[in-house]
Amino acid sequence: MDAKTIHETLVAQFGEKITGAALEAASPFVVVATDAIAEVAAFCKASPALAFDNLMCLSGVDYPKEAPPRMEVVYHLYSYTHLHTFALKVQVPRESPAVPTVEKTWGVANWHEREAWDLLGIAFTGHSDPRRILLPDDWEGHPLRKDWQDPEYYNGLHVKPTQGMAERALAGEAIGAGHQAGWFGGCFRHGERLARDGLAGGIGCGDDDRLGDVHQA
Repeated sequence: MDAKTIHETLVAQFGEKITGAALEAASPFVVVATDAIAEVAAFCKASPALAFDNLMCLSGVDYPKEAPPRMEVVYHLYSYTHLHTFALKVQVPRESPAVPTVEKTWGVANWHEREAWDLLGIAFTGHSDPRRILLPDDWEGHPLRKDWQDPEYYNGLHVKPTQGMAERALAGEAIGAGHQAGWFGGCFRHGERLARDGLAGGIGCGDDDRLGDVHQA
């Protein structure tokens, strides 16, 4: 089924709850009213004509410079039956963003939604386990927001990337690779999940330039 037909199918079923579309985009999508996303998701999976049985990816996107500032949640769908793809988008205010969960439709959304909460601060109402998934539970803030500022310290550890580390990264050095990555993981050994989660969540470590990856939008 092509993007135009998928769009027509959704509009016929949900009417004004489909608030926009971009069918010529590299990944064609429709914009769905926030309060309708769980219903639309369930239909996308259950409809024999659509049969979107795979949520390939759920991503959060931060648009702080838009008027008004907003965030989006993007659902990339795939059908093993029909071999077609499509995307759904939900747009929410940047302050206190919240979207209904779709984990009852696609179980994998449980982890995807936790990641979007952890790194961007998008809450998913009705989620069965709304905890952080990468960063430690007592971490403050959401480091993939585009106005994120690295803290100086976390639990007594200096975690803000140094100027020397930044210069080396800009020069092309693979910061966080090889022996440095091993040192970086070790410096968090005393945290609950920090040997893995610190790297994934985007924090460095130490007072010198032997720092791990920094992952920030």
